[in-house]
Amino acid sequence: MDGFNQTNCLDVLLPTRQTLPFVFNSPHSGRSYPRAFLQDARLDSLQIRRSEDAFVDELFVNAVPLGAPMLRALFPRAYVDVNREPYELDPKMFRDRLPPFANVRSVRVAGGLGTIARLVGERLEIYGRSLEVSEGLERIETLYKPYHRALRDLLASTHLAFGHAVLIDCHSMPSCVRGHNGLQRPDFILGDRYGTSCSAELTEAAAGILTSMGYRVARNRPYAGGFITEHYGRPAKGLHALQIEINRGLYMDEARHCIHDGFKRMANDLTTFIRHLTAIPAQDLNDPAIAAE
Repeated sequence: MDGFNQTNCLDVLLPTRQTLPFVFNSPHSGRSYPRAFLQDARLDSLQIRRSEDAFVDELFVNAVPLGAPMLRALFPRAYVDVNREPYELDPKMFRDRLPPFANVRSVRVAGGLGTIARLVGERLEIYGRSLEVSEGLERIETLYKPYHRALRDLLASTHLAFGHAVLIDCHSMPSCVRGHNGLQRPDFILGDRYGTSCSAELTEAAAGILTSMGYRVARNRPYAGGFITEHYGRPAKGLHALQIEINRGLYMDEARHCIHDGFKRMANDLTTFIRHLTAIPAQDLNDPAIAAE
């Protein structure tokens, strides 16, 4: 595509009537790439897509007819990562000086995975040139900030309508641990920032549902939740955020970047999971004792 603006960078999928106090969010499944960005990249079309949470929006989209809105990014994570602070920027990527408010020392910046990523996949460098600071700041203004405005609006309207809101942040992960001789990751990893971003009841319920369906579930390691989970999760105020990471090997061919026969089963299982998870009684989520854990 030629490029993004504030109106074509995201989708807000709304149910006919919102009946659930849940908001589903897919910030890393965007797969439309600006032509100029691809021309600047040192990587081929498959390499550049290794950072996508591929097809995750399609796996969770059945939440919408069940009564919950969904927000999804149309731009790729490799272009702008909305699961970071707004200005986590790597000075090594830019030819001119970054503004003083930029966070240049975060762990994510050091790993090449700031708001404007330097790397994808197996530590592959994206760019063959240094960027102008103005380029990075324009992406943040045009894509990052509208995305978070849309997410805040969905959570605020949900909280107003139901008295609380639950954000399910939807992600995927490589099936194997890099550098560990093919060591397989679990089927799901639930991230609640070590118990601080949502009620314990929500995490327990999610883990119990998935385990009962035969899946292997881990919590918080190595994915405890990123900026979105940490920033929006305020359980004491009735705002709960839970990150869900799905093992990509369950539903796609990671080398060829396409779905396989497991996709339909995973989509059906996630629909069942959503039905059960959204049936959690409101009083359990809003119990101050639970929220404080």
